[in-house]
Amino acid sequence: MRAPRIAVLFGTALLLLVPSLLRADEFTTGLLDRTYIDADGKEAKYALFVPLDYKADKAYPLILFLHGSGETGTDGKMQTYVGLGPVLRMNAKKFPCFVLLPQSQDRSWQADSKDAQRALAVLDAVEKEFKIDEKRVYLTGLSMGGFGTWSLAQKNPERWAAIVPVCGGGDPNQAKVIKDIPCWIFHGDADKSVPVDRSRAMVEALKAAGGQPKYTEYAGVGHNSWEMAYNTPDLYEWLLQQHK
Repeated sequence: MRAPRIAVLFGTALLLLVPSLLRADEFTTGLLDRTYIDADGKEAKYALFVPLDYKADKAYPLILFLHGSGETGTDGKMQTYVGLGPVLRMNAKKFPCFVLLPQSQDRSWQADSKDAQRALAVLDAVEKEFKIDEKRVYLTGLSMGGFGTWSLAQKNPERWAAIVPVCGGGDPNQAKVIKDIPCWIFHGDADKSVPVDRSRAMVEALKAAGGQPKYTEYAGVGHNSWEMAYNTPDLYEWLLQQHK
């Protein structure tokens, strides 16, 4: 009679063990806190959203999100509470792609800045670690990150399948460099921090260069146009249709 009892106890132990293993495995997906270590040993905290259905045998698209100046810091978390981060939290179960959320330490996402170069280095590392579809890597950002989106697109046009600058501004003289990148621009016409003319100028410059940008301008909306922009369901459907 002892053997059956041992078998029952062993089976019960397995039942207790399996849920704990499953809970541990859950930490490999969702919105994760991570740390990047550069060649000099310097650490930079960032966040990464891994789709809940991630499987290593399937290539997934990725969105690189650049936050605004207010989220500058080193905690690796503030940038997840404005813009795209809240959308991820509300839609984690069905969000279909990776999202990389680096954090600016020096308050600049301009292409030649340390922050931007670190963001690209982290992107390279993520692409090596996970199975990312390099033909569907997208770039977006708000305010300071909107400026960074334009800057990084103009500096590295070959890297992005599409860009989504929100309440930012770029260099109209460089429009010809990015005219072939699918682009959806968002801005509020009552923005007192970044004048809406910055986005309007880029729209006109892109069209003059032969591009076909999408543009959404919110009447009566101030600087926080990102709240409406990133909660636009059609944005993600459109974005994921874009391929290099």
